[in-house]
Amino acid sequence: MSVQKENNPENPEIDLLTVFSRIGDFFEWINTLLFRIIRFFVKNAIAVAVLIVLGFGIGFLLEKVNRNYEQKIIVAPNFKSAEYLYSKIEFLASKAALRDTLFFKSIGIQKPSSIVSIAIEPIVDVYNLMNKNGENVDLLQLMAQNGDLKSIIKETTTNKNYDLQTITIKTLGSVTVNQTVEPLLNYLNTSSYFDTYKKINSQNISNNIKTKEATILQIDAILNQFSGTYGNHPNNEKLVYYNENLNLGAVIKTKDSLVNQIDKLKIEQYNTDKTIKERGVVLNIKNNKSIKGKLIFILPLVFVGLFVLYHFFTSFYKKQSLKANLKLK
Repeated sequence: MSVQKENNPENPEIDLLTVFSRIGDFFEWINTLLFRIIRFFVKNAIAVAVLIVLGFGIGFLLEKVNRNYEQKIIVAPNFKSAEYLYSKIEFLASKAALRDTLFFKSIGIQKPSSIVSIAIEPIVDVYNLMNKNGENVDLLQLMAQNGDLKSIIKETTTNKNYDLQTITIKTLGSVTVNQTVEPLLNYLNTSSYFDTYKKINSQNISNNIKTKEATILQIDAILNQFSGTYGNHPNNEKLVYYNENLNLGAVIKTKDSLVNQIDKLKIEQYNTDKTIKERGVVLNIKNNKSIKGKLIFILPLVFVGLFVLYHFFTSFYKKQSLKANLKLK
């Protein structure tokens, strides 16, 4: 019976026995492999430890010597100068790619060799973009019908319409505001056209503020006159009559509105005192995205890996040489 079962290829018992046998062989191979790996590291423990310490030390020194940092400048392009700003940054990026240290030195940057790259990207604020101009809502909806809204929001043409932009400068080593940021902003704000535009805009705001302040003085004079003449008058009928004809409530609301407008104009005047107005600067952000930021962990693994590969190929070569010699004999 057993012979017949063994000769029957369709017998399920034989198939199960074969499967279990192969599974057992696989686990046996795993055990053998683990044992060989453990034995290898135990046998070469000193060499492995030296390589780990060496890799850690070299990685630490390399990170000390070549530290990559990011400088982020948040700016607001005024007077519809976004196109001008992007053109300037594109020009600066090309100079950084060429490592044109003479140019960066000429615009006042004190560590020109530290500049690695310069880029710009918007701070995406779709709601503010739509609220600025009602036409933007219809435009975005129309554009979204022919493409993905997410890609449209981040598209280059749309990017220039956002109020705030982030300029990112990658440098080798740390820098200060005086060394890098101020010279760069001064360069971006060098434009005869926008300088004239800025002066006219500032003068218009100043005139507007003076006009509104003069109106407030007139309102205050009327209110003071009313308070002095009728504030303590015993005849309430005259007081009501004066109040109805003058409409004091509307006058007070007008004054409050003018005060709010003046406050907004002063803020606008401050925010538009430069063509490219900085809103915030963050310096010396350590760049850990690149491999250089992880060398103290990567180099020890690389050294140990190369050591293992060397021993593997050496052992493989010796075995194959031994087999070849036996065949020749």
